[in-house]
Amino acid sequence: MDTLKKFFTRALIIIFLLAVGTSLFVVYANYSEGVRAGIVIKKSRKGVLFKTHEGQLNTGGFSEAGGDITSSIWHFSIKPGNTEVMDELERAIDHGKRVKLFYKEKYVRIFFLGDTKYFVYRVEEVE
Repeated sequence: MDTLKKFFTRALIIIFLLAVGTSLFVVYANYSEGVRAGIVIKKSRKGVLFKTHEGQLNTGGFSEAGGDITSSIWHFSIKPGNTEVMDELERAIDHGKRVKLFYKEKYVRIFFLGDTKYFVYRVEEVE
């Protein structure tokens, strides 16, 4: 009976450690990093229980059929507390400036941090 108790205790500890490790990986690990350029058209704060900061970037572009200009909207999130990025985005919206957004893509969408897998961490104005 004592060995069965030890087995279940060890199994629970291993399951707990795996769950913690997986959670930490999902929150802190990045799948990719990149840069997108365009004009910021929206910045909002939304959510019922967890308020998240979201935005949209119009990257513009051309379609291959006929060379028509098409609109390409990219959705992104901003981590809570990153006021510098939020202020930069607001300035870009106010002045209609073209910007480069530096982002990190997560493996999965983390509902309490944002609506997307893309988190902008730096904004740079394009000349």
